[in-house]
Amino acid sequence: MTDISHLIIIITGLVVGSISGVVMYRSDFCMAGMFRDLFLFRKATMIRMLFLLVVASTVLFELARQAGLLPLYPFPLLYPPTPANLIGGFLFGIGMVLAGGCVVGTLYKMGGGGVLSAVAFGGLIVGSALYAEIHPSWAAFIKATTFFPGKITVAQIIGVAPFFPVAVVSAAGVFVLFRWQRQGLLVRRSTVEGYLQPWKAAIVLSLISTVSYVLVGMPMGITSSFVKAAGYIEQTLFPLHTEGLSFYRTISLKYTYPLTGTYLEGGSAPVVDALAVIQFPLIAGIIIGSAISAVSLKEFRLHFRVPAKQYVSVLAGGVIMGLASRMAPTCNVWHLLGGLPILSASSFLFAAGLFPGAWIGGLILSRAVLCTNPGKELEEGDLRCKI
Repeated sequence: MTDISHLIIIITGLVVGSISGVVMYRSDFCMAGMFRDLFLFRKATMIRMLFLLVVASTVLFELARQAGLLPLYPFPLLYPPTPANLIGGFLFGIGMVLAGGCVVGTLYKMGGGGVLSAVAFGGLIVGSALYAEIHPSWAAFIKATTFFPGKITVAQIIGVAPFFPVAVVSAAGVFVLFRWQRQGLLVRRSTVEGYLQPWKAAIVLSLISTVSYVLVGMPMGITSSFVKAAGYIEQTLFPLHTEGLSFYRTISLKYTYPLTGTYLEGGSAPVVDALAVIQFPLIAGIIIGSAISAVSLKEFRLHFRVPAKQYVSVLAGGVIMGLASRMAPTCNVWHLLGGLPILSASSFLFAAGLFPGAWIGGLILSRAVLCTNPGKELEEGDLRCKI
């Protein structure tokens, strides 16, 4: 990769990540929390914000495509649909609720001083390493169960131009959002200083996701970097074993960088390649942005004193997420904020698995982790059990 390509991608990752970290921290834009609120407290306010983010990204991606700014459509690292998307989404839903944050939520909470999130981060790396052990069998399963080979989006499957299904979905989404707005359902009441309304956060995140797609060639994504981190650790501790794992020899990213015409490739190997250059600056940016927000609001503090079973929960959740993100393959951010806006069939399957998985995760969280009085309901806010 040329120096200019390095520079553009790294700067884009740092800027996009930092803005994302600030926005998500100030709005508490946590996808795990959205599903937790929906299933534990029957509160749909934040899940509406996710809907807004997806619809806004759908419109912006299509406008960028029509303007000729998205030569890579669909973008790299999306694959034809397979039941693995559904299974991975289901497991990911369980994991993210137990961990108290998805892959991005874990990062911005960790940047704000969340010790539990740091434990979940460690679990993500462990789960990624565990997948390397089952990769040959799971890859064979994906190959045997892939349907519509060579076709990624709904438009490709039904054989029409992307504009038509995207226009229908966008129009329906905008109609729903307009009704919610008239009913006052897109505003979350809060008197906390520095709080950013989630609907504003959704718009900003959709804008920066579009910027990432234009400047990097794909929307935001980070879970491949967890795989690389796992590989670095395994290579140090168990070099002979790591060398024998075929997973670390796979090259998943192969594309021509739109801005410079440079051919890029990268994979799971613990080396500095295109994937490392794309994702590590993004991760650093999210952590830095959230840390800056926490410090500026005088909220940065390390929270150690929590029950031991919460540490067990977030560690287990992180491990499950790390494993599921490879089984799916890729995570909720990639599928929901990148794949769904271009109507990727695999992303629809991932989302279909994510909802019941998050529901199961919520049941486990409320009954086995947070609730000290079995049989009682969980109270919103302080998460205590009440009669």
